[in-house]
Amino acid sequence: MNKDDSIPYYWYAIYVKSKHEFKIIEKLKKVNIECFLPAIENLRKWKDRKKLVTFPLFPGYIFVHICRNREDIMKVLETSGVLRFVGISSYNPEIIPDEQIYSLKKLIESKEKIDPYPYIKEGQRIKITKGPLAGAKGILIKKGDNHILVVSLSILKRSVSVKIDASDIEPI
Repeated sequence: MNKDDSIPYYWYAIYVKSKHEFKIIEKLKKVNIECFLPAIENLRKWKDRKKLVTFPLFPGYIFVHICRNREDIMKVLETSGVLRFVGISSYNPEIIPDEQIYSLKKLIESKEKIDPYPYIKEGQRIKITKGPLAGAKGILIKKGDNHILVVSLSILKRSVSVKIDASDIEPI
């Protein structure tokens, strides 16, 4: 997608038809909408076989990177399977901070085991300083002997977590 650097683009969450996330991503790409669907692979077991299956990390949600204008908003809303923007109203969606999308992308790209995690409002904010997650920011929590980085998407009231080495972090 050719973007005009003078026009600001923002990340938004859209709520989509259940189990249609991957189809809708393809439709949005065809109309030059930059989008992001965080997905993870899990091993599924059937009676006769096992298979790695890709699942959306946040079922029913996709992130789009668009201009805050009526044309781009309508292009997204008119895509078959898109139900609405997440926020006050579909015509006035809530912006997701770039930092949250960047950190979520870093977690997905790292191929570390990621687990959905309850949304956290309070906790110490941290930044990963080294390793495959370097640059990711989130909240540090401790679970038993493990340190965990939690990246929260406030607009969805959802979070994901990944186990980290406490020596790879610094407070923000």
